Amino acid sequence: MAITALVLYGVFVVLTAAKTQLQRRHGADTGIRRPASPLAWAARLPLALGSLCTGVAAPIAELVGLTPLPGLDQPALRTAGAALAALGVAGTFATQLAMGQAWRTTPDETERPRLVTDGPFRIVRNPIYVAYTAMSLGLALAVPNPIAVLGAAAVLIGAELQVRAVEEPYLRRIHGAAYLDYAARTGRFLPGIGRLTDHGTKKGPR
Repeated sequence: MAITALVLYGVFVVLTAAKTQLQRRHGADTGIRRPASPLAWAARLPLALGSLCTGVAAPIAELVGLTPLPGLDQPALRTAGAALAALGVAGTFATQLAMGQAWRTTPDETERPRLVTDGPFRIVRNPIYVAYTAMSLGLALAVPNPIAVLGAAAVLIGAELQVRAVEEPYLRRIHGAAYLDYAARTGRFLPGIGRLTDHGTKKGPR
């Protein structure tokens, strides 16, 4: 299963690169941005490092003999994890495409991309992070060793930080009432959960 995990992560990298080139080809730049603040770096680093742990370091560690975690080392769980990871890879690419020219790796305060509320963004506000997290959790189940578990945890923490501390405040600043109206009717990561009131406070479960 370690080889499968490496292949899946390789497909993810290739598809992400393809998205950047498609974006450039359709008249914009690649959408890749450097974090502009210590807080943005604090969010992006666990996302990136956690992804590398689950997709690269953990499978390699298993290939060289790292013992998997006994409670998770079950063939059915490994197979389910690989399937979840594959869905996460496909979902990440599909939701990036759905965001179109507005897609950025992190917000840029000098830009004002359009607010995307259609397609998968009608269901939840952050479908890219949902798919990305699903990929990481799936890889951790497919190769269930301590490196993968720590990596998946880092991705979860990074996604929460990126969305709550970086992207939501940015979207409120540049889109104002339009974003608050969207956030009031659309869940953060799951349908109906984490909606905001017009004043930006929580509405319903987090």
